[in-house]
Order: sequence, then structure tokens, then C-alpha cells
Amino acid sequence: MKSDLEDALLFQIRAAKLPEPKREYRALAPRRFRFDLAWPEVGLLVEVQGGIYSGGQHVRGAGYERDCEKLNEAQMKGYDVLYVTRAMIESGLALRWIETALAIPGGRSYGALSADAEESLCR
Repeated sequence: MKSDLEDALLFQIRAAKLPEPKREYRALAPRRFRFDLAWPEVGLLVEVQGGIYSGGQHVRGAGYERDCEKLNEAQMKGYDVLYVTRAMIESGLALRWIETALAIPGGRSYGALSADAEESLCR
């Protein structure tokens, strides 16, 4: 289900002229798990965590269990997964992480980052 937070992040992505992500992407077929935003060609998935302070599904027991399963399965299949919150989107941190992940050849974020990439994450 698309949300206002996802729309806000998508607006930032477009304003930064980054490649258009796929929305509600099923990276783990035949599982029904969907990721809010995805760049499958570089193995990057983004999950927007809304409702974390209002008792939303991501912070209740069963919802958290599903999120952990989804994250772990995606990582086991070689995807990089970013979980972002409202504060991370509003501050621009989520966008900086996405920009950094997309700038790494092959999309892999494992290993050492360049000094510029590291600095941008710390701003």
C-alpha cells in the first residue's frame, strides 16, 4: 500500500534526478512480501517504516516478526535493504543513503565506502 511518506521520498528521489524506482516490488517471489521502493537492477530495496511512534504494524509483535523475516530473506538473496523512517526522509538522510547505494558500482554496499560517501552519510 502506497503512503504519503513513500510519496515524499519518491518526490525527493525525482528532484535529485535519481533513477525511478519500482514501487511495491515483489523481490522474493513466490513469497508475497513487497518492498516499498526497489532498484532491482542494482539489488537495492527500500522499506518505509511508518507509524513507529503510533503503534503501527511495524512495531507490534507479529508485524515486527514479518519485517524481520522479510529483511533476512532479502539479504540472504543478496539484496541491500534500507529501512527508513519519517525523520530520516524529512531530514534528507534517507535520500543520501539511496544516493550512496546507487553510486556504488553494482549497487553493492558491502565493504569500505569512499571518504566522500562516508562524509555524506554523517552529515
